[in-house]
Amino acid sequence: MIVLAIDTAGVDCSAAVYDGEAKRLLGVSTEMIGRGHAEKLMATIDAALAAADLDLSAVERVAVTVGPGSFTGIRVGVAAARGLALSLGVEAVGVSTLAALANTAEETGRPVLAAMDAKRAEIYLQRFSAARVPQGEPEMVSLDRFREIAASGEWQVTGSAGALLLDPDAETEKDRFSISVVARLGAEAKAAGKPKPLYLRGPDAKPQTGFAVSRA
Repeated sequence: MIVLAIDTAGVDCSAAVYDGEAKRLLGVSTEMIGRGHAEKLMATIDAALAAADLDLSAVERVAVTVGPGSFTGIRVGVAAARGLALSLGVEAVGVSTLAALANTAEETGRPVLAAMDAKRAEIYLQRFSAARVPQGEPEMVSLDRFREIAASGEWQVTGSAGALLLDPDAETEKDRFSISVVARLGAEAKAAGKPKPLYLRGPDAKPQTGFAVSRA
């Protein structure tokens, strides 16, 4: 199975082409852009396909990071993945960014706590077994609760929030998600309908109230 993987959930705009049967990465294109994923994504996909020496018609599945992460970036990636899958007549699957972080962590034999700094003294996290099997759903918790969970010492912590264990006021780095890991997880995932954004917090922009203009 040839998988096209897409990641726009963070600061990167990434695409990869992956052979699921051979378990081999065929082509990849990644650029750290911060914002502007909508303008860069299709060119990034074209670059990954060119690196794999394949046409878009060869793609048999589309995988996309669904969050948590950038609200706008996630919408861009999920919409593109669903549109491509529809036009190609193939299935699309979603990959959690927390699962991508957990599967990037070093193998230590310990269960993994994937934790991203969500700002505002809040943390996105998910627990995984040592074999990287999810142990519960992704959730958002307070910084204090995260530090309490990690204090048990049983967890191998991965992700930007790890820096907050030593200094709760630390300036954390942006989380980045390995597109090769996203591609592999996408190849292994079971299709479960159209991928949907995984938002653990609502959008910052909210409709104004008290300024509505009455209609005639």
